[in-house]
Amino acid sequence: MNNNCCDDSSVNENPQKLDHKTAIQKRYGSAAIELETCLCTPVSFDPKFLDAIPSEVVDKDYGCGDPTKWVRKNDYVLDLGSGSGKNAFICAQVVGKSGKVIGVDQNLNMLNLAKKSIKYVADKIGYENTEFFQGSIEKLDALDEKNNKLIEDSSIDIVLSNCVLNLVKPSSRSNLLENIKRVLRKDGRIAISDIVSSKKVPLRLQNNPDLWSGCISGAWYEPELISDFKNLGFKNLRFADRSSKPWQVIEDIEFRTVTLVGNI
Repeated sequence: MNNNCCDDSSVNENPQKLDHKTAIQKRYGSAAIELETCLCTPVSFDPKFLDAIPSEVVDKDYGCGDPTKWVRKNDYVLDLGSGSGKNAFICAQVVGKSGKVIGVDQNLNMLNLAKKSIKYVADKIGYENTEFFQGSIEKLDALDEKNNKLIEDSSIDIVLSNCVLNLVKPSSRSNLLENIKRVLRKDGRIAISDIVSSKKVPLRLQNNPDLWSGCISGAWYEPELISDFKNLGFKNLRFADRSSKPWQVIEDIEFRTVTLVGNI
């Protein structure tokens, strides 16, 4: 099943080494301003949570699953690559007044959209428990001017993300996973919705900016997504959701959506 959003004619080109960050910033910065229908794949969320969220935030959410289903009341939630803030604002309603939701994203346009919606959502639900920070999700241990980490050790009950881990370049993935483990409390959980591939994606496709920023060529090889978390000590790992049909097929590689859950 090929999605028409992918222009296969560009796949056979041999582009120079990709500047991953520039490709992502450019595409998602534009997508925060004008809706793009080709980013990730449409997902249905419980409509009872959407009434409290501005339509602009809902429309400009780009994901491939619903990791918010694994959030609990009173949780402290970390949303990696929080984008427009839709997932974070859903979590804000689930965790309640005693919970907290932190979103981290590197794109200023997306952050501005999320931050300006905090008051709107708070007025709708009756409390404010959400904040957003600019940062790279693989650098959650970055220090500020007061020598504080972006996200402190053992401060989070559940880390979730929605079609974002695939955007982290392979050389930074170990930092990403180690930081996820570092910020989790004892028995902390993960709910990771993302794209996986049936075969390892060749470097030539990884270096295609449209395929990379479109959540395709950075996809984790499916068996390695579980094994990489398992090697860090995560337990009870499973795909709670997995699409039976591929979302994209490019050069006989199947790309499909999954949601990985587990705990530390």
